[in-house]
Amino acid sequence: MSATQPRIAKRFTHHFDVVSSDIDELGHAGNVAWVRWVNDAATAHSRSVGLDLPAYLELGLLWVVRRHDIEYLAPALVGDAIDATTWIDDVHGATSTRKTEFHHAGRLLARASTTWALLRIDTGRPTRIPAELIRRYE
Repeated sequence: MSATQPRIAKRFTHHFDVVSSDIDELGHAGNVAWVRWVNDAATAHSRSVGLDLPAYLELGLLWVVRRHDIEYLAPALVGDAIDATTWIDDVHGATSTRKTEFHHAGRLLARASTTWALLRIDTGRPTRIPAELIRRYE
């Protein structure tokens, strides 16, 4: 294992309900809602290991999204109770790939893969992910 490769991809589940403002003109959750849910799950996971926004600001670091890929398998409807399970799948240099799966009543609705880049706040440039951050998720 390299210093940047997580040994254990601990999964974290974020629970939420689909609300009417998530619904698009087709009557199901719209694309913007799914992207927001990916971000919400990642943020909740980070907070659960003690890495909230103030912690990152103190470290002088911030994550930004480089790419979102979402595969839609079934619609999410208003009132659905959703389990968004997320985990870090890969870490390399300044980037991390996070996977997220969305389930309702045991049914897989969508799966996402998001590439994040870690930036230094003072320069706005990518920086190698410190091993101590990776260890928080193991």
